Amino acid sequence: MLSKKILVVDDEKPIAEILRYNLVQEGYAVVVAYDGEEATRLMQTESPDLVLLDIMLPKKDGFAVCRDIRRVSNVPIIMLTAKDTELDTVLGLELGADDYVTKPFSAREVLARVKAQLRRTQAAKGPGGEFLICDDLQVDTGRMEIRKNGVDIDLTYREYLLLVYLMRNAGYVISREKLLSEVWGYDFYGDERTVDVTIRRLREKIEENPSQPRYIRTKRGAGYFIRRKDHV
Repeated sequence: MLSKKILVVDDEKPIAEILRYNLVQEGYAVVVAYDGEEATRLMQTESPDLVLLDIMLPKKDGFAVCRDIRRVSNVPIIMLTAKDTELDTVLGLELGADDYVTKPFSAREVLARVKAQLRRTQAAKGPGGEFLICDDLQVDTGRMEIRKNGVDIDLTYREYLLLVYLMRNAGYVISREKLLSEVWGYDFYGDERTVDVTIRRLREKIEENPSQPRYIRTKRGAGYFIRRKDHV
């Protein structure tokens, strides 16, 4: 089996080299970029399975790199940031990042996040599947394909997992705490605003009018739900 490839993007070479060493020890193939422009180039040429992306980068910051990646790929992105602020966290999630780690961090913590992301990605690609339908919105979990009115919709892995979970539990109101536990997992260190940000991104992709959603509804004070659908 081919090793999973990780793209590490950090302009602090000691940190980048520590991450590279520990990832290689775990059996991963690793490529490293020290600035945002190099990261964008390596993303195109190396096709990594996951990106560890620092925010504060020369030439092009991590937010811009995240935008570049999301235009062409739904590869998992873990943001690395020295700024533990709500603005940075929310902006990274808004741009499509899947997780974030605040510096200073331990290599063990980063490895745990990497393994969790790749594990969920592999599970999402697993064999078999089902066909979930809600009016003109259709999800084929076997192929990981989402279509609306026959047109493909591109989602990140986290958006995809969230949509599938809601559709599998159609008609039930799911709390933010439950979604955080079931979709992000017990080893995710974020908070409930992560769910709200991802719901907002998902609505922007599947709803005609995200401010008046047809599919993903809000039950004030309780959580989110998707109305019942046909399930084959």
